Amino acid sequence: MEIVKWFEDLGKADVNKAGGKGANLGELVKAGLPVPPGFVITGQAYLLFTTESGLSQKIAHSIEGLNVDDTAALQAKAKEVQETIIGSEMPAIIKSEILKAYDEMAKRDSVKAPFVAVRSSATMEDSEQASFAGMNATFLNVHGRDDLIRKVKECWASVYGARVISYRAKKEFYGEPVIAVVVQKMVNSDKAGVMFTANPRNNNLNSLVIEGAFGLGEVVVGGLVSPDYYEIDKAGMKVRDTRVSHKNFKIIRDEKGSNKNVDLSEKEANEQVLTDKEIQQIAGLGMKIEQHYGSPQDTEWAIEGNKVFMLQSRPITTPISSVKVESEQPEEEDSKELIRGLGASPGRGSGEVRVLASPDKHEGFESGDVLVAAMTTPDWVPLMMKASAIVTDGGGVTCHAAIVSREMGLPCVVGTRNATKVLQDKMLVTVDGTRGTVYEGRLKEDKQAQDKGTEVIAKSAPIVTATKLYVNLAMPHEAERIAKEDVDGVGLLRAEFMVIDACDGIHPRQLIDEGKSNQFVDAMVRKLRIFTRAFYPRPIIYRAIDFRTNEFRNLRGGDKYETVEQNPMIGFRGCYRYILNPDLFELELKVIQKVRELDKNLHLMIPFVRTLWEFQRCKKIIDASPLSDDRDLQLWVMAEVPSVVYWLEDYAKEGIHGVSIGSNDLTQLVLGVDRDSEICAPLYDERDKAVMESIKSIVKTSQKMGITCSICGQAPSNYPDFAEKLVEWGITSVSVNPDVIDRTRHNIAAAEQRILLKLARKMTVTEE
Repeated sequence: MEIVKWFEDLGKADVNKAGGKGANLGELVKAGLPVPPGFVITGQAYLLFTTESGLSQKIAHSIEGLNVDDTAALQAKAKEVQETIIGSEMPAIIKSEILKAYDEMAKRDSVKAPFVAVRSSATMEDSEQASFAGMNATFLNVHGRDDLIRKVKECWASVYGARVISYRAKKEFYGEPVIAVVVQKMVNSDKAGVMFTANPRNNNLNSLVIEGAFGLGEVVVGGLVSPDYYEIDKAGMKVRDTRVSHKNFKIIRDEKGSNKNVDLSEKEANEQVLTDKEIQQIAGLGMKIEQHYGSPQDTEWAIEGNKVFMLQSRPITTPISSVKVESEQPEEEDSKELIRGLGASPGRGSGEVRVLASPDKHEGFESGDVLVAAMTTPDWVPLMMKASAIVTDGGGVTCHAAIVSREMGLPCVVGTRNATKVLQDKMLVTVDGTRGTVYEGRLKEDKQAQDKGTEVIAKSAPIVTATKLYVNLAMPHEAERIAKEDVDGVGLLRAEFMVIDACDGIHPRQLIDEGKSNQFVDAMVRKLRIFTRAFYPRPIIYRAIDFRTNEFRNLRGGDKYETVEQNPMIGFRGCYRYILNPDLFELELKVIQKVRELDKNLHLMIPFVRTLWEFQRCKKIIDASPLSDDRDLQLWVMAEVPSVVYWLEDYAKEGIHGVSIGSNDLTQLVLGVDRDSEICAPLYDERDKAVMESIKSIVKTSQKMGITCSICGQAPSNYPDFAEKLVEWGITSVSVNPDVIDRTRHNIAAAEQRILLKLARKMTVTEE
């Protein structure tokens, strides 16, 4: 089990391990962006903590049936759960690994105890579906070993904050949340802020927006001041719009290492934050990041001295269009304009005003009221979900509260300076989040209906493709949400995280030796049925346990059952393990049988198959199990070892129904390159001719033998030309991570259209 991973060892595919924030930081480092160094305490560490302490079941039982709309009950339960987490003992192995990494940071920086930022990185945080903006905890200027351990536990506890529980429920994210923690060298910034590489105010892809203030960036992301606003035209990198705001204070690190609020003089408060050179530097980095990811990004930046650092990047979670929504300028209205600010989330909402000083003072707040506050920080989320619109004195269009408002589709106006004084309780108003204006009274219904057409870019109708699109999954809590996406099933269901949870971090063979096999089977059945019920009747291809020896050894008791290998990646794993350790594989078959007695959409895939005799021996074990009578069960193999190119016809003759190309492992084994090696990174290329020819051979052989052929990897979503080749060769399906579902469906559809167009042109030429 990996407890700590350094940024340079992570990438965007490691969300399940490092959370959205951690994975993206690793990706930025690999892309050569200026990122302060640090490490991630993995989600596996959190799971080990909750399972060893017995917290998983205790918490689930505690919050079961909780009414998240009952604010008082929600806050009381959240406080109870958080106190339980913070009061629980951290396992010694986790504490040791964290402190070892912190000491290494000190050594690298030649200081005794570095100042660090400790930030949550939940597995669903900073994704395209939901940002969880500001939801979980962030601690700045953490200093010393004891302080670090305490703040890590507080980060873990923040995943059960009132606003997070409510947000998850509204977003329909079920199951146990998993959280990683980022520990990053603290940038003692002179200036800091946020950058969107597409304009969130008007859904314009052709401009980017920077917001900034003096001191630490918390004043911007937390909506504590109204930041300066800079809009840059991407085409010529020219500043299209500059708005210098009144910034009444900044946060700095004082001589004791604590965060300190410092009031700014009138002159300082109205001074422009960024120079022209700094605007160009930050915008240039934003363009590089967007180009690297291939999609609009929401980023954070900081300047210390004369150096610009990028602190994080995440996908923009609200609809973005290449067509600008025209209606930023006010037009004639029958109603009186009461106040004006920045339109942070488009659309219109009407209701009675409720001016609140804090989220705790919410008595009498009704669904449909207009929430007016000095700042709309994430603490307000449970109330925001009841509101028809949001209006604040401070904040900018990229603050966390504005992001969440856009996700929820709530009209939002920020930076009004004095809404809490101008607007009074019980006033009936209409909030226009597109224009940044608040009007007296309720506007005409026909006018509202007219504006509804421009307030949000409508979601496109589902794209139909002949090539099926599957999704790769590992965590049960993702199942219900992802099942609502436009996917044809699960092409790769990884077992490893479920096994760790089902075994409470104990090596599964130790459970067998202790006579607890039924405990493992029952736990796995429960977890798998979360997937089968959510996706039914769409197929789910379950990959049998593929722990490597080093990963198995990290489980409690693992050293009794696992040897030490110098190269476990190509060692005792996959199909060969099932032959030599059939007891555990037979338990897995029993799990599949029990699930299929209830849900017939679960199928089995054997990983890391090297040669024919090995597969034949494995299939004999399957044929000797009760599954042999299940005629509808599909048996697949993973195509990750290059020998599959030679043996695939024989596998098909043995009765497999499908093959899934594991392009990541296949690429590194064809090219002899460790995909995790930063030094060898330039050599790792899924589009190398040798890899492409191997994949082509697998697809063509599958067609010849009449079996299904899929691929699980990021290349089809990252490279449209790669997707086109797969479609051209006749691949049956493509399976990708949840964050690129829409992009991959688009790439597949475009590839199919181009191929059809080529055929049509060819036929026309032939007829002529």
